[in-house]
Amino acid sequence: MERNAFIDNAKVLFIFLVVFGHMIQPFTSDSRGVETLYLWIYTFHMPAFIMVSGFFAKGSSDKGYLWKLIKKLLVPYFIFQGIYTLFYFSVGSGSWKTGVFQPQWSLWFLLSLLCWHLLLIVYKRWPAKIGIPLSVIIGLIAGYFSEIGHTFSLSRTLVFFPFFLLGFHLTQKQLLFVKRPVVKIASVFVMIAVAVFLYYIPNIDSGWFLQSKPYDDLDAGQYSAAIRLSVYITAAFMTASILAWVPERNLNWVTELGKRTLYVYLLHGFFIQTFRHYDLFQMNSFISFIEMLVLSILIVILLSSKPIIAITQPIVEGKVNLLKQWGRRDKQSQSYHV
Repeated sequence: MERNAFIDNAKVLFIFLVVFGHMIQPFTSDSRGVETLYLWIYTFHMPAFIMVSGFFAKGSSDKGYLWKLIKKLLVPYFIFQGIYTLFYFSVGSGSWKTGVFQPQWSLWFLLSLLCWHLLLIVYKRWPAKIGIPLSVIIGLIAGYFSEIGHTFSLSRTLVFFPFFLLGFHLTQKQLLFVKRPVVKIASVFVMIAVAVFLYYIPNIDSGWFLQSKPYDDLDAGQYSAAIRLSVYITAAFMTASILAWVPERNLNWVTELGKRTLYVYLLHGFFIQTFRHYDLFQMNSFISFIEMLVLSILIVILLSSKPIIAITQPIVEGKVNLLKQWGRRDKQSQSYHV
């Protein structure tokens, strides 16, 4: 699809929140405010990111699309699964024992993204009014089966699929409905209300927003499906509320970063896990909070930079395009000077 500044700006915001959420997660038990912010971010940032991914899946019927997608997602999954496993082993983490199809940390997204496209083969034949409710019902039912969990990223695949399907069915005109003044005003109340609710609800399990666990592990008893349904509704309202404030215009280099979010997603774990393993940061003041905020921004910018992309492109995309471009420029420069 043609690049869209609004969507790219949204992707930059969401990938920043992914990094920032991972940065502050270790400190959620030390501060009610930090925990509330963490949960607030997690009510929408992955559903929103997934919805945007679905919006860009409209070419799924194109010839060769699926095969290209398999190469784009499955190859880097296996490569980074091995790299992260070795990384965890090198820092003394027990996570290195994880199986091939038990995704290391954030790699679940690659498996799920591939599965969502496969599910589209069936679901795109049905109108949205049938497919989306059906996917929600399946997501609610999936929690009752203890076998559906982290392995193969099956739980997240089924539970988050409604957002991917929603994005697939949305037109640009429908997506921009959130830019109306009345929606913007309502969004402020929604965001504040969710924050207040999360602050005053004690001991809420973040697993309800991570969506990788069956209901038995979340100890909600007979109310489990109702809670998940409320999480669905909250995510939908929060996603609309956040998008209402995302700029539509091209923000130059900031918007440009929206084309490179996959690199940030795959690579930021090396920073986060190193910080956590060596306890490099503490959050004991407002200044330290701002430091983490700024550091998260810098990580996004760094991992979106052309030098990093040139170095990692062979393992992320199986290409050396940027290195070839630089090589040609060097040859032209040398020829010119000669």
